[in-house]
Amino acid sequence: MKNRIVRGIAGTFIIISLLLAIYVNQNWLWFTAFVGANLLQSSLTKWCLMDDILTKIFKVKD
Repeated sequence: MKNRIVRGIAGTFIIISLLLAIYVNQNWLWFTAFVGANLLQSSLTKWCLMDDILTKIFKVKD
């Protein structure tokens, strides 16, 4: 359950930041790169900040 939420949030962030880069300012692509870097870091270290946020703040279980 939590993995699906994390992937959904990451996908939403990427789509929103791409739309903002197209229609507002290209500097929003830095946010897209940040999300991508966090996804890569998560796959290598098996640690995800969004996973911790969902667990500690929103009490989402696995």
